[in-house]
Amino acid sequence: MHRRSSEKTFIIAEAGVNHNGSLDMACALVDVAAAAGADAVKFQTFKATEVISRYAPKAYYQQLTTSAKESQLEMVQRLELSEADHRILINHAKTKKIEFLSTPFDLPSLRLLTDRFRLSTIKIPSGEITNGPFLLEIAKTGRNVIMSTGMNTLGEVEAALGVLAFGYTATIDQDPSLKAFASAFAFDVGQSALREYVSLLHCTTEYPAPYTEVNLRAMDTLANAFGLPVGLSDHTMGIHIPIAAVARGAKIIEKHFTLDRSLPGPDHAASLEPTELEEMVRSIREVEMALGDGVKRPTDSEMKNRDIVRKSLVAAKPILTGQVIDKGDIAIKRPGTGLSPMCYWDYIGVKSDLDYSVDEMLA
Repeated sequence: MHRRSSEKTFIIAEAGVNHNGSLDMACALVDVAAAAGADAVKFQTFKATEVISRYAPKAYYQQLTTSAKESQLEMVQRLELSEADHRILINHAKTKKIEFLSTPFDLPSLRLLTDRFRLSTIKIPSGEITNGPFLLEIAKTGRNVIMSTGMNTLGEVEAALGVLAFGYTATIDQDPSLKAFASAFAFDVGQSALREYVSLLHCTTEYPAPYTEVNLRAMDTLANAFGLPVGLSDHTMGIHIPIAAVARGAKIIEKHFTLDRSLPGPDHAASLEPTELEEMVRSIREVEMALGDGVKRPTDSEMKNRDIVRKSLVAAKPILTGQVIDKGDIAIKRPGTGLSPMCYWDYIGVKSDLDYSVDEMLA
């Protein structure tokens, strides 16, 4: 189950379609995600003929990484996972103690994930944000939603949230409409439902995404605009952008991975290999620990060093009892077990009560 209330970043290892239609490869991806320490492994669930027409062209990055002879429909059909495949993968993920997630792209696939396999969280891809009827059906399932927002304006995200708010809260006698969606978004009950169920992912829908177009500050914009948990679905090369996103407050990280970046297929080239995924997860956990609670105070490990590296007031030259101390009589040296140098001015022009030898701490 997606744990939005946790302070720990929820890391989704996005297998996507990097199984190339092979169940064995899909199971191996589950193994890799679990071994890396990811919280969830995510696939994609679709009936290619339900979502892609025979005339749909390939995206530019797909043209670069797949055969020019096949259409987008033919390419995607090879990547479908059957119901039996899903059952095996879900059970395999359970044995590996990692959550199974999948992104549905059509209504039958949504039903498969929610009605048949009872998944508690549904991932909505960026391309479906304007698919109001599909969003409504997703919300009516009452499942947690993680919604990617690539290619979208803030207004389009708000409109999608309105549909979700309506779907979560509408009574049976309420008909869907743009006006009803806007009202659901505006009302407290709709906002409450969004806060309970929905998280947003900032995303740049390009493979790989140029660093100049990542715009991590858009996560702040989404969080401020909607008051919902926000994370990053990252499509850049390497692991430093998701790590930076966590330092910037991302609650969820989604990252594509593959068994081998040289494999044929649309997404392999822009994915992490197993050792890189493991390094990303480890680095994110280290950053989480480093973020701390924000209170400025000495840490346990600092306390043992404080007296060693701080300094004290000591005699710079012999000082006799009754002698008026001037600036040349006092030095500031380690260790810090004596009077703080912050007391320096209290001793200037004062008669000494004691005799001091060179380097002896003032009392």
